[in-house]
Amino acid sequence: MNKLLKISKWLRLHANFTLVISVAGIAICGAVSAQINEEVNDRPDPYVLDQQFFKLPVGRTIGSTVTLALDPDGTSIWVFERCGAGSCVGSDLAPILKFDNAGNLVKSFGTGLFVRPHGIHIDFEGNIWVTDDQGPDGVDPRRDGKGHQVFKFSTEGELLMTLGTAGVAGDGPNEFNRPSTVYVAPNGDIFVGDGHGVGSNARIVKFAADGTYIKSWGRSGTAAGDFATPHAFAMDSRGRLFVGDRENDRIQIFDQDGNFLEEWQQFGRPSGIYIDANDVLYVADSQSDDIDDLRLDWQEGIRIGSAIDGTVTAFIADIDPDGSQEGVVADANGVVYGSLTADMALRRYVKR
Repeated sequence: MNKLLKISKWLRLHANFTLVISVAGIAICGAVSAQINEEVNDRPDPYVLDQQFFKLPVGRTIGSTVTLALDPDGTSIWVFERCGAGSCVGSDLAPILKFDNAGNLVKSFGTGLFVRPHGIHIDFEGNIWVTDDQGPDGVDPRRDGKGHQVFKFSTEGELLMTLGTAGVAGDGPNEFNRPSTVYVAPNGDIFVGDGHGVGSNARIVKFAADGTYIKSWGRSGTAAGDFATPHAFAMDSRGRLFVGDRENDRIQIFDQDGNFLEEWQQFGRPSGIYIDANDVLYVADSQSDDIDDLRLDWQEGIRIGSAIDGTVTAFIADIDPDGSQEGVVADANGVVYGSLTADMALRRYVKR
């Protein structure tokens, strides 16, 4: 029965297939999809894991980390972690960290500003953008007046802009409900992936460079343009916006006005997305092995391929099924970096 449920969902999400009710039809389509998944899982892995790269002061540990970002210098890495724990509530640690190209911690800031750090993005001017995807819970007063916001910082940690209303979960033009991710286009337009799970929003909100609201699109659902946790953003050389629609097991691609272009499912269940200057696409899949997931035997890890035609060329399997590797970025030398939420760790993958 579980297998039939998995196949049914796979067929429903693929617009090029018609759902066949007969057992024979399901068996045929299931065989085809299983073959596709096996091929993607079996892509070569040209990387070696280096877990000793990132260096922290004695006694300081990395917290749950959803994603990372690449500095404009092409080799330094920015991390937005949860204050050495699962959240920053009550912590006196700085969650925004910069590591140089030797893995040394060279900068940190953001103490006392966040409830639960989530997305991070570095714009073309080097400014740091982050999202806080939780807020007050009615129980812990330390959460009051915080959360559900997007922040813009200078490289020195000066707060330059906030979007959203502090501590307020909503769906108005200046409100978010658990914002997951943020991305700034080359022209300065700001895109926010607003929503993270049941009871939150399921939309993309677009702002001008000065923070003026422009538009929003999307709703909860499975159709083209609908979302079930818009968890990660990236943009290719053509200016197309790639959205990791995680709970729908797909990447959706839009133009910058919100017009749907296409969807891809061959990169797994996307928690993190990164596209480099050569349109190489990196996708972190942190949930396909979950026991309650309906995917067809997809393995967790990082899939690498083309943002131009969607070809998958490499696959870095997650060495720890419980690690929840959600973040991914690659530096100018082709070194791949990953971040974990459950195991609270950072990873570095160097080509063999």
